[in-house]
Amino acid sequence: MQKRILIFGLWLLLLVSGVAWGQDARITDVIVTNTRDDLILYFRVQGCFTEELQQAILNGVPTTFTFLVSLGQVRSFWKDKNLATLEIRHTVKYNSLKNEFLITRNEQSDKPVIVNTLSEARRIMAEVENLKIAKLESLERNHRYQVRVKAELSKITLPFYLHYVFRFFLFLWDFETDWYTTDFIY
Repeated sequence: MQKRILIFGLWLLLLVSGVAWGQDARITDVIVTNTRDDLILYFRVQGCFTEELQQAILNGVPTTFTFLVSLGQVRSFWKDKNLATLEIRHTVKYNSLKNEFLITRNEQSDKPVIVNTLSEARRIMAEVENLKIAKLESLERNHRYQVRVKAELSKITLPFYLHYVFRFFLFLWDFETDWYTTDFIY
């Protein structure tokens, strides 16, 4: 009986710890601006790199952040109109033989970036810059719009035999931010 209570207590502690780590990640520094032709978005995620996640990256586990972005027109007496939905992925893979981090970002045409430090890899992974959300011609003047942003760490995939061994601990690396919402009038 005491053994069951101890196992349940440890399981609960690990579950609560995983939830607490996920709650630290948040979207910050959101800027919605425009060029002559496009609506542009900048933002970053803070608090997303736990010690366990960093160790997994340094052990060569490919890690992907998924950013969800939506643009909608806010309407008073009608359902809001969705104008754009984007899914951006940043993936980092560490090569211990070359001591380098290979980062791909699909909003940059998957053109890889290679850096030599974990701190630089973390910065690149957590930032989205100059993201074209929509053409300005698709927006109506003097109307209210809303941009929503969310980030999540995609499930880490290990080889089958390792996944079986570590499946209990994989959820500790998962995180998901709350939606960050900002309104503007164009």
